Amino acid sequence: MEKNRVYVTGHKHPDTDSIAAAIGYAFYKRANGVKAIPCRLGKLSAETKYLLERFGFEEPMLLDDARYKLGEINLDEPVSISPDKTLFEAIRVLAKNNRQICSIVDDDGKLLGIVTRSDAADIAMGDTESTARLLKDTPIECIKTAINGRIIYEAHDRKMNGSVGVIAITSEDLSRFEVKDRIIITGSDAKAQSEMIRLGAAVLIVVRADDVAPEVVELAKERNCSIIISGHGTMNTSRYVYFAPRVSQMMVTNPIKFYASELVEDAGRKMLRSRFHAYPVIDDDEKLLGYVSRYHVMNTGSKKLILVDHNEFSQSVRGIEKAEVLEVIDHHRINDFSTNQPVAFRNEIIGSSATIVATIFRENQIPLPKNLAGLILGAILSDTLKFQSPTTTPKDIATAQFLAGIAGLDIDEFAKDMFSVSANIKGKSLNELLNQDIKFFNIEGCKTMISQVIVTSADIARQMESQVQELLEQFVKKKELDLCLMAFTSILENGSVVFAAGDKAAWAAEAFPNKEGETLSLQRGVLSRKSQILPRITAVVQKYA
Repeated sequence: MEKNRVYVTGHKHPDTDSIAAAIGYAFYKRANGVKAIPCRLGKLSAETKYLLERFGFEEPMLLDDARYKLGEINLDEPVSISPDKTLFEAIRVLAKNNRQICSIVDDDGKLLGIVTRSDAADIAMGDTESTARLLKDTPIECIKTAINGRIIYEAHDRKMNGSVGVIAITSEDLSRFEVKDRIIITGSDAKAQSEMIRLGAAVLIVVRADDVAPEVVELAKERNCSIIISGHGTMNTSRYVYFAPRVSQMMVTNPIKFYASELVEDAGRKMLRSRFHAYPVIDDDEKLLGYVSRYHVMNTGSKKLILVDHNEFSQSVRGIEKAEVLEVIDHHRINDFSTNQPVAFRNEIIGSSATIVATIFRENQIPLPKNLAGLILGAILSDTLKFQSPTTTPKDIATAQFLAGIAGLDIDEFAKDMFSVSANIKGKSLNELLNQDIKFFNIEGCKTMISQVIVTSADIARQMESQVQELLEQFVKKKELDLCLMAFTSILENGSVVFAAGDKAAWAAEAFPNKEGETLSLQRGVLSRKSQILPRITAVVQKYA
C-alpha cells in the first residue's frame, strides 16, 4: 500500500466525461505533488475507448471497492521453504527473519502448509515419543542437516524406530542400554561403537570425532547401520536431532489463510476468532504473497477518494461510506452527499465536468499537454452533445475552443469522428446498449433507472420496439425498480425516443407524451438526461407521489 495514494474516480457506468475528468484531474493533482491515480468503476463505452486510443491514454484502473483489500496493503514479506526441508532449517529461517510463521510451498510457490515457532517449542519441550514417530520416517540426509554432520555410511532399507539414546561413555557392558533400531549418540571409542552396532543400532551418531575406524565402518555395512559424524557436541547433537524431521511430516496442511482479494476489514473480523500471530495471504492461484497480522488491520486507514462527475454515493464505488472523500468536482444535482469531515466541493451549473477540470488548469496556470487537451475536449463535446444540450453554457463553448487550439483540432470534424463511433451500435446486444450508459435514481421513493443510447436515427429504436420492451420488463424485475427508462437519442434529429417499463410506466408516458396517432414519438429537443429527461420524470413523480 503506497502511502498518501489518492484515487480519482467518476461514477458507475462511466461515460466519456467521467473518465476524462478523472484522468485530467489526476494529472493536475500529480502536477501538485499528490500521488493521484485515475480510476473507472465499470466498462468503457466505444466512444471513450476511441478517445483514449486516439490520444494515447491507457484505460484507468478498475476500482471495485473503496475499502482496502489485502492485496493492496503492505504485507509482511513471504517467508517460506520447500516441503523436503527439515524443521531445523525452518527454525533458522524463522530466527533469521524474526517471524512466528514459515510457509511450506511447492516449486510453483503454492501454499502447502505452515510451521510455527510454537511447533518448534512443542518438539523441544514435548514428549519424545511423539517426536520418535516423526524420526522413524526421517531420511538420514535430514538428520545430517539438523546436526550439521557428515555421513560416513548410509544404510539402505534399514528400519529405525525413531527413539534416540545417548551413550557417550566407554563401558565394558552396554547390553543394559536399549539400542536396537534406535538412533544412538555416542563418543569416539571404536570398541563401544562396534558393540552398539552389534546390539542393533539403526543409526550411530558420533560426537567429538574427526573420523570413524575402518573396522567400525565395515561392521556397520555388515549390520546395515548408518553412521554420521556430528558437527556438534553431545548436548547440542541430542537437541538438534529432534528437529531433523521434514516439515512436510508435521506442517499444518489446512491453515487459516486469506486471499488477496478479501477485504482487510473482513480479515480482521475472522482474526478475532483465532489467536495466531500471523496468517498467510495467497493469490487466486494459491501462491503465497505474504503474511497479514492484526497490526496490519489496525494500521490500515481508509482509501482517499476524489469524486468527479458525481456526488451521490448511490452512483459511486462500493463501500464509499468507509472511504475518506477529499474533494468533489461535479455539475449534477447535490442529493445524498454527506461526509464526516469537511471536503473541497466544487459544483458548477455547467455542461460538463471536464469543463471544470480544464478551468482548474487555467486558474492555476498549469499547462495542458496536447493529448490531454484533446481528451478533455472530447468529453465536453460528448456531454454537451456538441453544444446542442440545453445544459451547455458559454463557458463550455469557450473552453472547448481553447482546448481545440491547444490540441490542433477542428471541432466540427473532431465531433463528427467521435459521434460516428458513439452512434454505431452494430454488433452490440440490447443488454450491452442498456448497460453502457445507465444511472439509478431514487425520486421521492420511486426507484428509477434511466439508460441513454446515442443512435444515428430514431427509426433504429422503433425497429427494436418489442425486444427493447421485453428487456426493460426483465430489468425492472431483476433490479426491483418502480420505473425503468431507456432513451434512444439522435443528435442529428435533435431528439429522443423514450421506452418505459415498470409499475409507474404510465408516469413516463405523461412526461414524454406521444403525438396523436403515433407511438414512440420523437421527443424533439430532449437530448440531456440530466437537464431534460430526469427533470421531466421527476416533476411527474412528485405530482403523484
